[in-house]
Amino acid sequence: MTAPIGPDEFAALMAPLGPFEPAPRLAAAVSGGADSLALALLTNAWVRSRGGCLIALVVDHALRPESAAEAALTIERLAAHGIPARLIRLTGLPHGTALAERARAARYAALRDACTGGKVLHLLLGHHAADQAETVLMRRQSGSGPAGLAAMSPISEQIGLRLLRPLLGIPPVRLRATLRAAGIGWVEDPSNRDQRALRARLRAMLDDPDGTGPAVAALGDAARAAGAARAQQEAATAAVLAERAAFYPEGFALLSPGPIDPAALAALLQAIAGAAYPPPASAVALLAAAPRPATLGGVRLLPAGRLGPGLLLAREAAALAPPVAARPGAVWDGRFRVQAGATPPDDATIGALGADAARLRRAPLPAAVLQTLPAVRRGNSLVAVPHLFYPDRAACAAVPLAFSPRRPAAGAPFLPVPEPGGNVC
Repeated sequence: MTAPIGPDEFAALMAPLGPFEPAPRLAAAVSGGADSLALALLTNAWVRSRGGCLIALVVDHALRPESAAEAALTIERLAAHGIPARLIRLTGLPHGTALAERARAARYAALRDACTGGKVLHLLLGHHAADQAETVLMRRQSGSGPAGLAAMSPISEQIGLRLLRPLLGIPPVRLRATLRAAGIGWVEDPSNRDQRALRARLRAMLDDPDGTGPAVAALGDAARAAGAARAQQEAATAAVLAERAAFYPEGFALLSPGPIDPAALAALLQAIAGAAYPPPASAVALLAAAPRPATLGGVRLLPAGRLGPGLLLAREAAALAPPVAARPGAVWDGRFRVQAGATPPDDATIGALGADAARLRRAPLPAAVLQTLPAVRRGNSLVAVPHLFYPDRAACAAVPLAFSPRRPAAGAPFLPVPEPGGNVC
């Protein structure tokens, strides 16, 4: 008979994922399936024993007629075991191409907003050993390099949020056993068996619903080995960036003269572009061997000029994203996030400063950076440029922005630009 996961075993799974603050406040993403419900049950006992609390975030994608009732049932099941929950209902996800990818992006954005708005640093996810095996197979099919073959990390550090996956080495059969021992039912999502989705096809190919077979174990071992290599590479990249690069909160960087490790340059380019992935490795390698003025991956490399020796890395103006509604948690261009507590006008948007940069020529920034800064507008009227304190601090305080790229370039120090004095127009 399969043994459930006990408190001591779960504590051992959580130990490497710290440090945690005293009386930690955690969130768990709960779909209503067995994996995430078991995670919530285990985490709730763990955090309460430490004087903390857990909030379960139940996401309803609204893609099936039954989803609302399933979400309500999940919240009832959580409440019956003393776990408070918050329902997050997504809208605007019509069926069509890349539905799984769009749903995933919307889900993670909503989860991040809920955590940052609630001042929760740690978000736990219920991915288990079979999920990891499927991810490795997906990465192999897509031609991922060594870093990609590490699949999901137990810890994913993001700006203002840590994604924790304590169950990556646990087969799903043990999570179901944990729920049965507690007398808790769960929801079976039929979309998990939809053979139009690659993950579902790979799951059927593995034919191991318990997640205890040799293929799942071997793929998990491969992911752990690749993960160790990835961690070593990331540490080396961080060391190079700490020595060679400096980031600025306006979304640009300076790179000292000379060749640079390609992985470090790729990390810089990805962060400046706010991209989900770095540029092609072959193109990065050529530029890393002899850094020079160029445009790659939505980033311009220019002589740094009065900012110092070396190169300035700035966002390519032609690649900037269109404006988005200025609301707390909104992200523009994959790089700038509206912080919690913002109070913008209802009809305000955030987009590139663009041609309006000519009005702010006294600002202490290169023109290539100035026109790519985020600006707040109402219609065609420029309301604020927070990074320049334009028109004044009070106006900018209503829409606080933070440089928050999808994948930060670890190791590069963050430096301030000299502050403009008063009105800069």
